[in-house]
Amino acid sequence: MTTLIKLEIVRSLRNKKFMFFSVIYPPVLYLIIAGGADSKPIPGMKLDMGLYFMVSMAAFGAMTAVLLGNSERIAKEREKGWVRQLRLTALPGRGYVAAKMAAAATVSLPSILLVLIVAAVVKGVRLEPWQWIAIAVGTWLGSFVFAALGVALGYLATGDAVRPISMLCYFGLAFLGGLWMPLTILPQWVQNIAEWLPTHAYAALGTAVEAGGAPHLKDVAILAGYLLVFTAGAAGLYRKDTHKA
Repeated sequence: MTTLIKLEIVRSLRNKKFMFFSVIYPPVLYLIIAGGADSKPIPGMKLDMGLYFMVSMAAFGAMTAVLLGNSERIAKEREKGWVRQLRLTALPGRGYVAAKMAAAATVSLPSILLVLIVAAVVKGVRLEPWQWIAIAVGTWLGSFVFAALGVALGYLATGDAVRPISMLCYFGLAFLGGLWMPLTILPQWVQNIAEWLPTHAYAALGTAVEAGGAPHLKDVAILAGYLLVFTAGAAGLYRKDTHKA
């Protein structure tokens, strides 16, 4: 499994298109959205635009790496017969799923760190050392939820259908979860939905730390629940795919 993780990381780093959208695109998007914003607090929140979008774009970048990258790669590997070849080795099914999640989450770390660096250097965001560390670690750990979703989608859809399905999940969760704009400026019904989405809980880990506190237990519990559901779904779809093969 360790060997497979290393191979997956190396292959991702060699994919220039993937690296651009998962590592370079999020900080660029952060500068576009928050670059000219002032330091006034967002209505209904204690954070300004620079702080809010630093966390949301770090989360968005991690999602790009672990969700889109995982789902499309797995679907294509299934069609080409690579997954079937791996079943002939000593690698167990759970090892394959775990390797995909671990490799994707590892590649997401540069994107998270780059957004934080750009926020500090360009936007002048200032936080305590423990806050920087907590935001980086929390955002990275939370990305495992979407890595599991990416694995599940990779086994759910074919190579031709996986991209529109994963993009729908990707942008839908990002918008409804408040990654594109603060939820306080959206209709109440959107806020009610967002409260139970993994993307909202994901970004809330960082915003809670930015406000000087610890992540809320409810958000942690929501992410843990989604992680269990997505992981179980990925494992179930893997077994189903194995029976078909």
